[in-house]
Amino acid sequence: MRELRTPPAPCVVPGGVFDAFGWCESDWLEWRRPLAARESADDEACLAGSDPRRMVFVLKAKCDFLPRELARLHAFGLGLEEEEALAPWGIDDATDELYAHRTRPRDLLWLAADNLNALFWGLHDWAHFHNHGPFEQRAWTELQCDATALAWLWMNRDEVKLSLPSWERVREKAAALSQGRFEAEGLPFDEGVLDAARVQRLVKPRS
Repeated sequence: MRELRTPPAPCVVPGGVFDAFGWCESDWLEWRRPLAARESADDEACLAGSDPRRMVFVLKAKCDFLPRELARLHAFGLGLEEEEALAPWGIDDATDELYAHRTRPRDLLWLAADNLNALFWGLHDWAHFHNHGPFEQRAWTELQCDATALAWLWMNRDEVKLSLPSWERVREKAAALSQGRFEAEGLPFDEGVLDAARVQRLVKPRS
């Protein structure tokens, strides 16, 4: 088990995209990967836009307000038996329900992810959980979570054992996916939001 630092990130998208940005201040995320998984993330597959495989948020306690499935259907090599997890299709529902119930995400969930693609999307979803939005401006909503996930990944690169070239490949792919969302909505895309230097400065560790 590792605790990844996830300090609050500033809003980098227009006001009104979120109706409760930072309603719960993020601080850390409990992350587990199988002992058999490769120690370094560098050799893992590059970022993909489809639903990530082998990634799930496992429940720490019984919860009746989130959609649930057995965790072992999605996370392998962790000895999970009857533990429940947030259903992978329920990320948007979880964003709504955690906010509605004012439940701190880290009090209820930990992340199982055994590859870099899964870890990025886990961090992306973790950003969602702390910043509630009505999902009426999806390209902008996802851009904020992309930027935050990249910043958290950069901050934890030593813990994750992620090289600069691998992080840069993830950043480039995240930028391409984000650009595609904006084009699909007929909106201009500002690639500067995901500029490497800007993202690396986005979050700072607590003093």
